[in-house]
Amino acid sequence: MIVASTKSGDDTKELGAQLSTLVGPGDVLLLSGDLGAGKTTLAQGFGRGLGITEPIVSPTFTLVRSYRGRLRLVHCDAYRLDRLSEVEDLGLAELLEDGAVGIVEWGEVVAPILPADYLEVHMEMGDADETRRLRARTVGPSWASRHGALKAALSRWTE
Repeated sequence: MIVASTKSGDDTKELGAQLSTLVGPGDVLLLSGDLGAGKTTLAQGFGRGLGITEPIVSPTFTLVRSYRGRLRLVHCDAYRLDRLSEVEDLGLAELLEDGAVGIVEWGEVVAPILPADYLEVHMEMGDADETRRLRARTVGPSWASRHGALKAALSRWTE
């Protein structure tokens, strides 16, 4: 597990942009944490790192949004979903098969139905208003093989 801290929303976006340098088609990031922990802010930076120029907004009410960049980004929010069958109905697995990369806010909800290969990022509020603490954990062989690259990419923020 890699523990990192950001000092502001912009800093969280920069960390997200740095994470985007590590992904390829079919990769998934699961974001977890309380409301206001910075999940959408991290997703915005991630999208910017993929070259997406349109605004990335929380998909809480639409559940899934798609954006075009270096890779297509499928941004999901599982907050309002009650059952795994609802998650399956989103078709996330099919969207990723088309070469997209996925970010799932409230990702702990969908983890049981995903292939066992993803990056989990748990976020929590820090001691000051804009600070955030992140714990990144690789799950599965593909992400495990990138652990060193992940550690290097996040070195600016690690504790």
